[in-house]
Amino acid sequence: MRPTHFQLTAGVFAVLAVAATGCNPAGSMPAAVESGGSTVASGAVTTTAYACQSGREITVSYPDSGSIRLTYLGQDHAMAQVPAGAGARYAGSDMVWASSVRNGREDAILSRAGADGAPDGILLERCARPVEGVAPATVPRPPVPVNDSLTAAPCKGPQLQLADAGGDAGMGNRIAIVAVRNLGSAACSVTGYPSVTLVDDRSQVLATVRSEPGTGSYFRSGEAPEAVVLAPGGRAWFDVAWNVVLHEADGETVCPTAARIRMTVPGDTSPVWLDHALTPCGGRIRVSPFRAVAEPAPAQP
Repeated sequence: MRPTHFQLTAGVFAVLAVAATGCNPAGSMPAAVESGGSTVASGAVTTTAYACQSGREITVSYPDSGSIRLTYLGQDHAMAQVPAGAGARYAGSDMVWASSVRNGREDAILSRAGADGAPDGILLERCARPVEGVAPATVPRPPVPVNDSLTAAPCKGPQLQLADAGGDAGMGNRIAIVAVRNLGSAACSVTGYPSVTLVDDRSQVLATVRSEPGTGSYFRSGEAPEAVVLAPGGRAWFDVAWNVVLHEADGETVCPTAARIRMTVPGDTSPVWLDHALTPCGGRIRVSPFRAVAEPAPAQP
């Protein structure tokens, strides 16, 4: 008797089930393929190393299909998989790890977690994974191309100089564009947000004014921070934005006056100074991430 279509289909699924049982014990992750030392398997757990643009390394292990254990700065962080529009995303109590593959490259971003478990805009690390085999989820991942920012050492305060690069004013809002120049003889890189503090004309810190990160720049809102490589004599830019309208509803009767901007780059404590007078109201300023584009001040409204 000739087998029906249903019988043939059932037979195929039976063969696949037997093969899967023999190759991968129940509950275990697929075995990792050798990938030049970037991925190693320990029993059923696969561990992957990521090289970050800051020069640090992040390792991620996959104990099961729905969670990861991420090691960063010597500390382990347990994260659970959460929905993602593209790629994969894992969230922990204070960090979010997101990765995606595009154009033959795997990119991964480590961000601080907001109250709802989503990234809050503060980027901690941007990393890449050089893989030449099969990733933990059995998805082929091509090698990551060379990134110049990974070979340029992080910039340090003593080799940098700040300069006023313009700004804008309108409707009670102010913006100062600050240029960061590399005075050194070798290239260096800046990633993420500068740490900005305001001081008065007596060099006293304006403790009542907090500095908050803002995504993107004046013209490019919402863009994630990226590494910027400064060749000798090269520049990067960032914005400082503030409001000059009294917040009377909050009891504000006078806005503090700053005389200088004090900046440090991520990973360094040596300050760089810029003489710039500003009067921020509302107790805060907004600081953009470093960027490689020298955007001119917009026209007055």
